[in-house]
Amino acid sequence: MESLVRSAALTGYPELCRAVGIDPGALLRGAGLDLPGLADQDTWISASAVAQVLEASADASGREDFGLRLAELRRLSALGPVSLLVREEPDVRSVLELLITYERMYNEALRASLDEAGDLATLRISLDLPPSRRIRQAVELVLAAYHLILDDFLGDRLRPRQVCFTHRAPADLETHHRVFATDLRFGAGFNGIVLARRALQVPNTEADPVLRRYARQYVESLAKETGSSDAEQVRKVMEVLLPAGRCTASQVARSMGIDRRTLHRRLEQSGRTFTSLLNATRVDLAPRFVADTRRPLAEIAPLLGFTAAGAFSRWFRIQFGVSPSQWRSEQ
Repeated sequence: MESLVRSAALTGYPELCRAVGIDPGALLRGAGLDLPGLADQDTWISASAVAQVLEASADASGREDFGLRLAELRRLSALGPVSLLVREEPDVRSVLELLITYERMYNEALRASLDEAGDLATLRISLDLPPSRRIRQAVELVLAAYHLILDDFLGDRLRPRQVCFTHRAPADLETHHRVFATDLRFGAGFNGIVLARRALQVPNTEADPVLRRYARQYVESLAKETGSSDAEQVRKVMEVLLPAGRCTASQVARSMGIDRRTLHRRLEQSGRTFTSLLNATRVDLAPRFVADTRRPLAEIAPLLGFTAAGAFSRWFRIQFGVSPSQWRSEQ
């Protein structure tokens, strides 16, 4: 199944692109994404497409530190509901274990682990993306995001001892030194952060045990929903593939790691059909696209899988009772 990530992963992306003199809209379209889609941080988008757009942006800007600079614009809220619980965890070990336990609630491609040996603790990260995909910028973005969280809790008390990267060192290390402020090791055997084991015991002095209990109940309930039904998973994949013009039953099934016959059988067991889910996904996406007055109406039809603007207009009138242009003017 294609891994998805919250669009909050690209928080600050348009602003950073303009700061380094590149066009965010064109780069996003090249990866099958779009600028209006980043407005809602809770939207799930293709993790592979995010990695692609980060690499393309680094190439276009000539900035090998693009992923790190983007990480500097992130806030804890990029984790979504999990961020509510992070602030109430009693110590650094609990924070890291929480992020690892619920990683699929904010990034389905992320694989993190915490290893403890002797007086060292190592946070290892990897990204479950196609081997053909360049992921340097995505790796640095994730490592920087983790490091910034650790820095928030540890401050100057017990800073991480080393940050490791499997890729080569960039020509200019200024941003890396600013973001990590610790020993950097490139060409390492893993991507991760090494810190003193006792740093895991550093308490969170602002944690509220009562709030933690309520926050954990809330996050756990959401996590159960994240282990969603087949129909809900199909909806997520459709939202990714529709704007890219690749939302056929075969392509959805391939993204989920199953064949088309299995896809139809699972949907039938859920009491749904591929066609009904496709229509429901279009009904959900269409108002968002039409409401964006910066987007010409003629561009919306292919984003929803329609081959002609007329077909889209007829479908929209059936669903919403008015034409797309009238709906936009009334809003």
